[in-house]
Amino acid sequence: MVEPGERGATRIADRVVAKIASQAAREALRGGGAADAGADTGADAGVEPGEVALADVVGAGRPYAVAAVRGGVARVRVAVELGYPSDIGAHCGAVRRQVIERVGEMTGMEVSEVAVTVERLHVPQWERPERRARRGRDRVR
Repeated sequence: MVEPGERGATRIADRVVAKIASQAAREALRGGGAADAGADTGADAGVEPGEVALADVVGAGRPYAVAAVRGGVARVRVAVELGYPSDIGAHCGAVRRQVIERVGEMTGMEVSEVAVTVERLHVPQWERPERRARRGRDRVR
């Protein structure tokens, strides 16, 4: 048997934490898990009338995360794309909460910082291919 002081340490790579954070952000934006925290976060979590859920947007990109782990503490940056109109603050808050919860439960790490950046807002009528094609035909030649 190896004595506790002689055992190696388990190190979780930054990219693994980033992947967990990216998945957690995706869950939050879909309404999975973040709805439990009381946030109004997406298609399944009761989107307000006139608000666009990410699931309803054609071509919406996946959240992208980068993480830095030092001494068992993770700092995470997450880039998301949201539907417009939507409550950007509520979505970002839900992403933060879900990332902290998921990274903590899956790795045992403390998450000291989660910076959420909204990279793009999707407006549904601008994303529909049939509308794009019609605009092209209506141009003056």
